[in-house]
Amino acid sequence: MSNEFDVVVVGGGPVGLWLACELALAKVKVLVLERRTERVTQSRALTIHARTLEVFALRGIAERFLSQGRPNPVFFFGGLDTLLDFSTLESHFPFTLFLPQATTERLIEERALELGVDIRRGHLVEQVEQNAESVIIRGRTGETPFVFAARYAAGADGARSMVRHALAIDFVGHPARHTMTLADVALDAPPEKPVLTLVNEAGGLVLAPRGDGVHHRIGVIDASSPYSASSEPVSLAEVAACAARIFGGDLRPRDPVWMSRFTDESRLAECYRKGRIFLAGDAAHINPPMGGQGMNVGIQDAMNLGWKLASVIHGTASDEILDSYQSERRPIGEALQEDTLAQFALFSSFDPPALALRRMLSGFLRLPQVNRQLSDQLSGFGVAYPEPLFEAAHNWEHRKGVSGHRLSDANLVLRGGARTTLYHYLQEGRWVLLQVAAESNATPVRDAINIVSLAPGANDGLLGKFASMLVRPDGYLAHVRILYESDDFEAAA
Repeated sequence: MSNEFDVVVVGGGPVGLWLACELALAKVKVLVLERRTERVTQSRALTIHARTLEVFALRGIAERFLSQGRPNPVFFFGGLDTLLDFSTLESHFPFTLFLPQATTERLIEERALELGVDIRRGHLVEQVEQNAESVIIRGRTGETPFVFAARYAAGADGARSMVRHALAIDFVGHPARHTMTLADVALDAPPEKPVLTLVNEAGGLVLAPRGDGVHHRIGVIDASSPYSASSEPVSLAEVAACAARIFGGDLRPRDPVWMSRFTDESRLAECYRKGRIFLAGDAAHINPPMGGQGMNVGIQDAMNLGWKLASVIHGTASDEILDSYQSERRPIGEALQEDTLAQFALFSSFDPPALALRRMLSGFLRLPQVNRQLSDQLSGFGVAYPEPLFEAAHNWEHRKGVSGHRLSDANLVLRGGARTTLYHYLQEGRWVLLQVAAESNATPVRDAINIVSLAPGANDGLLGKFASMLVRPDGYLAHVRILYESDDFEAAA
């Protein structure tokens, strides 16, 4: 059995597995090393936001998740009374999906195995070293040592990342000051509203359906005891009593399937790349569990990194493109840190001035433009990459306000009249060139491309404004070519 790979991914959670999926889709030889012998069985991350659903749709597998989760068109921000309205999002997924992490991880692992990813559980990585040509990974499985070599490696090994420690990358941020207790339970006396948030003098409470039709997730902060060590065991009686004080009545929780404590500790890796090694997910950023964003941002990290690594390995892009992983994704980590700290501050302050501030901000959320801005922020739709990956060539332009933004799925009318969708052409993980007029020099990149010829004048929105649009493998718009009066669409046909 070969011990040499193109990429070794340390960590087999949703982030590491999705990175492996992207690499395997591009025919990269990838190995996943996971210290656990079995998949996670706890709920943990419960929320799949709309952009992550689009990520899955870009690869043609969104229905696998939708069929097992519960969509909800509203969501909470900082526990404010006014909820975010996701139904206004411009997407096939104007909602968040409640789905336990155990199911999410299983579905991604199934995808990885379909693509031929080599997943080895029970492999504890203890050393990661690199030189000018390769990365060496050492560890043990049981009492048996192992060693693997790869051209590149990625650490998706969680908040206590061994890879990050091995690289001596600082994990800077804010220490824990408050503790939030989470529990997935059945309720004998559930409230009328399926999604509920309450903050008052007794503490903070958030309640949402788990997605299985049986259980709810309760999150509470006790105003009388705002901090406990995250290692301290959680009891059902503690959760029930705290929730009852805040709610003003006994919800009668029972049959817990998972209970845990989380703190408001927030940290961000000083850098996401060091030589041939990268960080993604919790290895790069940890945050309070506010807004259900951590796993989503991690999966989107993996989506960003996967096709770039594959391009360099196949020789269709220079090593410089790998620097864009940090320049594009670390600012997202910074924004996530600010967002979750602000939300936790709103959810964990119980004195009269703080409650007055909450009432004021809840009123602001009734303004459609404010609600939409925060909905974009939580859903991931607000992410844009302003700097071009490649210098525009010929008539290509990097149009500020257009280029770098995500493209939702769109119906396409092809030359000849056939109809299909944009995401259909992105399922292979390749660049896509949408063109009305044929290009003499099709693209400023050298990667393999899906070239799609559109019917002149038959497509709406951005598709009707430009002669050509170059779409990245992760569904973001790279470059456009403006429509010139000299473009002869009939001759091009």
